[in-house]
Order: sequence, then structure tokens, then C-alpha cells
Amino acid sequence: MHCPFCKAEDTQVIDSRVSEDGDSIRRRRRCLACNKRFTTYETIELRMPQVVKQDGSRIDFDLDKLRTGFMRALHKRPVPTPLVDEAVATITQNVLALGEREIPSRRIGEMVMKELYKLDKVAYIRFASVYKSFQDVDDFQDAIKEVKKPPGRK
Repeated sequence: MHCPFCKAEDTQVIDSRVSEDGDSIRRRRRCLACNKRFTTYETIELRMPQVVKQDGSRIDFDLDKLRTGFMRALHKRPVPTPLVDEAVATITQNVLALGEREIPSRRIGEMVMKELYKLDKVAYIRFASVYKSFQDVDDFQDAIKEVKKPPGRK
């Protein structure tokens, strides 16, 4: 760790403490060259995988884009924001848990559909109509029949 004052490389850790939320470590340091003190924070860096789009191009995983997809599907639907946040967090955790460097956009879309199905059936149909590129009314009717099926039946 370089000293922010004199840029010397030799610093000493005087004190280390875990933050209240437990996701970072605060370190109090002293420069061995100029004797000045400073604080550093150590946090976990989670690397989200690259998203492989239909055309083969790759983009960074974008949490805002994921949230926007939910918000568009849920527009004017009675779903509380905390439930949307929970669904977004679930998908993010699932993506991280895969441990992959790349993930197909299709797989993320399927995760979104699964979460929307639990949250709101109308939002699910909206998202599915775009995601699955519905071409006519029959596609909508099939999706509605699927939503109306009792759980566990195919």
C-alpha cells in the first residue's frame, strides 16, 4: 500500500476492524517513511460474468438493465418495490452462484420469467410476449393457458 502523502511503499497496519455490516475491513495504517496515518478499506470484489447476446456479442452484466426489464413488465401492476428488489437480488445471486465467466442472455431471460411468474402473472405475460417474440394472438392464448394451469401439471 502506497502512502497517500509521500508515496512511500512501506506502511504498517496499526489497527483492523470489520465494518458493522460485515462486508468490509477498515485498516488504520502508518507510513514508515513520513510517519503519517491514513485509513484504507478492504472490500470483496465480485466479478459478474459477461452476458453473451443472441448475435454472439458480449456485454457487461448490467444490474440497471435487469431492473428496467422488471419495471417495464410490472408497469402499473400492484407489486411492491421490495419484492422487485428481492427478485433482482435472487437473479444476481443465481448468476454469481453459477461461477461462470460468461452467461447467455437467454439464461438470464429465463431467470427473469421465473421470478415474474412468482410476482405477477400479467407482468409475466408482458415479458414473455417480448422475450419469446409472440407473433399473433395464439401465442398470447398459449401463454395464458400456461399461467392458468394448476401447479405441477404440464
